[in-house]
Formats: sequence, structure tokens, C-alpha cells
Amino acid sequence: MGSLFSIRTLNLNNNGFVGELPSSLNNCSSLVVFDVADNNLSGPIPEWLGIQILDLSMNNISGSIPKCLNNLTNLALRGSSSLTITHTIYVNSTSLTSYTYDDEASLIWKGMMSKYKSILGLVKSIHLSSNRLTGEIPCEITDLVGLVSLNLSRNNLTGQITPNIGKLQSLDLLDLSNNQIHGTIPTSLTGISGLGPQLQIYEPSVFAGNPLLCGIPLQTCSSEETTPEEQPVLGNQDEDNNDGFITPGFYVSLGLGFAVGFWGVCGSLIFNRSWRYTYSKLLNGLNYWLNVGVTLFRQRRMPDD
Repeated sequence: MGSLFSIRTLNLNNNGFVGELPSSLNNCSSLVVFDVADNNLSGPIPEWLGIQILDLSMNNISGSIPKCLNNLTNLALRGSSSLTITHTIYVNSTSLTSYTYDDEASLIWKGMMSKYKSILGLVKSIHLSSNRLTGEIPCEITDLVGLVSLNLSRNNLTGQITPNIGKLQSLDLLDLSNNQIHGTIPTSLTGISGLGPQLQIYEPSVFAGNPLLCGIPLQTCSSEETTPEEQPVLGNQDEDNNDGFITPGFYVSLGLGFAVGFWGVCGSLIFNRSWRYTYSKLLNGLNYWLNVGVTLFRQRRMPDD
């Protein structure tokens, strides 16, 4: 397959393919549309160059999203509605009779299956949903300024949404649901013409399934959610600052109390002769009864002769 240097569209979705994508496909330098959705493909995402529509959804692709995605040159350029993918088929070489046809791409767009033909050049899409991708969403993806559709839902992606996502001015569809993304939804999304004006009423399902993600259109972020790592430090500082019991005066009172209690007892015995005599007599009596008790106990334990 890697010998198909001029191929521009490759649609192999909904088959039973298994294993990893062959590295020889890198030789297909003219490839624009690559769709292998709904198979059993595995392995990491390969480094495709020049792909305009990339659909690897509903497979078993694993690993992280490669940072080299910013090398997808077709996605880094804004689309042109004048671009169509045209093929010429020669039916009879003697009469040179030929027919032409234009490619079309079928994509699930905002919950609906849509076909794109005459405006195919405007469609710049990455669909990696329903796989086993891990790691963070690389910030390099924001260099794909021509990207129109980005679907990373139903994976195990972590980290935060890059604040620079607002650079994707052409973005019209975004789905990051059902991952492990945390933090605040960036306000830069409001600067995207396709999303910004509708962000406050945008479907929460786009970000749903990320328990630690907050912000419009989800619930408002609390201080604990926005600074989870700093919370223990702040809590300890507040406890030290606001606790009215543990103060320098507490330690002074503790020392004074010990001194007064110690000398209140020992000083009375030293300077009061009658108290000292009574206390000594008490100790002698306790000592006598202790010795008598120990002696009687030993005698009872001894066997009779």
C-alpha cells in the first residue's frame, strides 16, 4: 500500500482490521483524507504528514497524542472552498473516453452524519474518539489553526485544557467528553468565532464525563477546584494564623504555671517545718506498709515445710 504515492483519499472504515497501521503508509505523501474508523487497530498514533481529515476513532489506539501533530501541514493552513479532490478514469484507451468524479467525505458532524464534497477543502478534522489514549492534550495542537473539527472524547486523557486553545479560530466542533481532564475550561474559547458566542449555552456534553473539570458551561469553579495542590498549604497557614490558642502568650503562661505549681508545693515543704514533718511521716508510713505487704505476700507464696 505504501507504493500508492499519488493516492489522496483512503477510506477503510468499518472493517475488521487488526494490528498497527503499516509504516509504509508514510510514503503516501499526497494523502489528504485518511479514515480507518470502527476497526480493531492498535498501537500508537503514527506520524502522518499532510493529512487533512484524520479519523482513527473507535479503535484500540493507545499511547499519548504525539506532539508532532503540529507537522500536519494541511491542518495548519486555513481551508479553501475551491479545493476538491478530482479523479479521472479512462474507460477506453483507444477512444480516450474519460469520466471524472469528485471525492466526498462522510463525517459525524454535531451528532449527524454529513457528506462533504464541494466544500471538502474547508474541512480540517481530527477524530480520535473511543480509543485508549492517555497523557495530556499536547499544546502543539493549537498550531493547527485550520482545524475545524476536534474530537478526543471517550479516552483516558489527563491534564488541563491548554489556555492557547483560543488560537484555533476555525474550530466549529469540539468534543473532549469522557476523559480525566481537570482544571478550568479556558476563557479563550470565547474568542473562537464558531464556539465563542454560544459558549455559555454550549452543550455541557462537550465537556461532560470529566469529574474535575469546571467552568462555563459546567459548574462554577470553587477555590478548592482551581488550586487543588495549594489547598493543603493554604489550610495550614490559615490554621496557624487564625488559631487564637497557640500564641506566644500561651507558652509564657505554660512556663509560669509550671513554676508556680512546682514551687507552690516544694516551697511549702522547704519553708514550713510542720508540713515537712507531716509529709516525711506520710512517706515513712507508706514505705512501712509497702514493705509489710511485700513480705506477707512472699510468705504466702512460699510452700509449707
